[in-house]
Amino acid sequence: MADPAANLAEFPWARSYPTDIDWHADIPTAPLHRLMDDAVARFGDRPCIDFMDKRYTYAQIGALVDKAARGFQDMGVGKGSKVGLFLPNTPYFVICYYGVLKAGGTVVNFNPLYAEREIAKQIEDSDTDIMVTLDLAVLYGKIAKMLSQTRLKRIVVARMADILPFPKNWLFPIVKRKDVARIPSDDRHLAFSRLVANAGRPAPVEIDPDEDVAVLQYTGGTTGVPKGAMLTHANIYANAIQSRLWCTDARPGHERMLGVLPLFHVFAMTGVMNLPLVLGAEMVLVPRFELDNVIRLIQSKKPTLFPAVPTIYTAIVNHKDIGSYDLSSIRFCLSGGAPLPVEVKHAFETKTGCKLVEGYGLSESSPVATANPMYGVNKAGSIGIPLPGTVIEIVSLDDRSRLVPPGEKGEVCIRGPQVMKGYWKRPGETAEALADGRLHTGDVGYMDEDGYTFIVDRIKDMILCGGYNVYPRNVEEAIYLHPAVAECVVAGVPDPYRGQTVKAYVKLAEGHGLTREDLAEFLRDKLSPIEIPKHLELRDELPKTMIGKLSRKALLEEEEARRSGRQSTQD
Repeated sequence: MADPAANLAEFPWARSYPTDIDWHADIPTAPLHRLMDDAVARFGDRPCIDFMDKRYTYAQIGALVDKAARGFQDMGVGKGSKVGLFLPNTPYFVICYYGVLKAGGTVVNFNPLYAEREIAKQIEDSDTDIMVTLDLAVLYGKIAKMLSQTRLKRIVVARMADILPFPKNWLFPIVKRKDVARIPSDDRHLAFSRLVANAGRPAPVEIDPDEDVAVLQYTGGTTGVPKGAMLTHANIYANAIQSRLWCTDARPGHERMLGVLPLFHVFAMTGVMNLPLVLGAEMVLVPRFELDNVIRLIQSKKPTLFPAVPTIYTAIVNHKDIGSYDLSSIRFCLSGGAPLPVEVKHAFETKTGCKLVEGYGLSESSPVATANPMYGVNKAGSIGIPLPGTVIEIVSLDDRSRLVPPGEKGEVCIRGPQVMKGYWKRPGETAEALADGRLHTGDVGYMDEDGYTFIVDRIKDMILCGGYNVYPRNVEEAIYLHPAVAECVVAGVPDPYRGQTVKAYVKLAEGHGLTREDLAEFLRDKLSPIEIPKHLELRDELPKTMIGKLSRKALLEEEEARRSGRQSTQD
C-alpha cells in the first residue's frame, strides 16, 4: 500500500505529474459489485453492451446480474464459494462475474483455450465447485469431463443462441448444429435461463472489501509456476477508480470501448469491463481477435477507447488495406500486457491519428500500476509514471531491501491499494513476492530523473552471455527498427562457449527478405557485439498467447524439444 501520508513532492515523478490528476486523490473502498449498482443508477437507460449487434442497456444488464446473484445463492454460493468462468467475451461473462460477486462468492477466471490437464489442475487448486460455460461443444466438452475427473460438482450452461440478435438467434442452432453440445438433463447441469428465472432479489451479503477475495486470477507470478493471485474487492475496485482518474477527458455516458482482449485476462477485466462501468461506457464485445473483422468494427461501431496488446496494434498497422478504413473515432489507446516497441507506437499513431500510450501492471496489481499520461510528457519506451496512490520503487538486484538511485537498474517494485492480498494457498511465495511490503515484480528496470520507469526485461528472461547481461527487450527494440521486420522475439539459447547466446525469431513484413548477415550489419551501430543475434530464424507466424502476446516461452519449449530430439538421436 502507498503511504496515505506520503507527500508527492518526495517522489521523482513529482515534477512530471499531470496537473489535472491528483496523486493524493481519495481512492474509495467498496464491494466490487458496487461498480455495477452505481452504473445502473447513473446510466440505466444508456447502452452497456453491444454483442454482435445485439445491445443491452445498463438497466437490463443490472437486472440480469441481480437474477444471476439470486440464482447462484439458490445453488449454495456464498462467502468462500469459488465459481469458475470458462467463457469467451459475451454478455454472460459480465453478468455472471458480477452475479457471483453479489452472491458473496469468488470468481475464478479460466482460459477457454486451456488444455484439459491445465483446467483440471486449476479447478483442484482453486477449490472451484461450479463452472459457467457456453453450450458450444469446443467449450462444454472440456468442462463436462471435469465432473468425473475433479472436484467440480455443477455446470451452469448458457446458450449461445440466446445472446444473438434476430435472425441469428434461431439460425444458429440450425446452421451450427455440429458445434452445439448436447447437454444432459440431470442435477449436475443448470441452464443459465433457469439460473436467472427468479425475481432478482439476492440476499444481502456482508463484504469486507479489504479482506474478502473477489477474484482468483491465475498467473505465472514472479516464479513462473501458475498460482492464484488473491485480488480483494478493494484491490480491483481501487484499480478501476485509479484508471478512471487517468482518463482525464473521458465523457461519462458517451464513450464506447472496443473489447477485443479476453475478459478472463486481468488487463481486460479492469480496462475493458470494470473501467467502462465507472465511465458509463458501452462495451463492444468481440469473442476473438480477427484482424479484418476488428478493422471493420472500428469503422462501423466507432469506438473511442481501444485497450490492446502490442501484437494487435502491430497487426493493424501492417494491414495491407489500412488506408482504406476510417479509424478516426478512436481517441485513446492503452497498450499493456507486453512491451510496446517504439516503432509500433509511432506507426500506429501516424496511421490512425489516435494517441497510443504504454502502461504497465501485473495480475498481482489488479493490474494497472503505471501509465504514460494522456496529455503531457509521453516518453516512448517508458511505462510512464505511477497511477494515483501508487508508488514505484527500484530495488537492488543484489539486496532487495536497498533502493537504487535514478538511472541505476534494479527490480521494479509496487506499493498501492491495487496490490494483491497474496497467493492462494502459497504463504511462502506470498512472503517472497511481498517482501518489505512491496510487490516484487521480477522485472528489471530503472527510473529516470523525471520519475519515468523503463522496463529492461524480466529477471528470468535475462540472457547471460559469457558473464554479460543481455536484455531481450533492448535487442528487440533495435531489430524492430529494420523495415523488413513485422514481429520479433529474442531469447537466449545454449552456447558451448558463452553459456548462452542470442537468437532472434522474426516474422517478416510482406514482400521483404532478411539474412542473419544483413541483420547483423544493420545492428552494428545500434547494439554491442555481444547483443547482436548469432542466430536468426524466420517464421511465417510467431506463437502467441490467448491475449495476443508474443510467446517467448513457447519458442524456448520448441528449442528444448529440438535439442532433446538431437540428443536422443545421438544416444
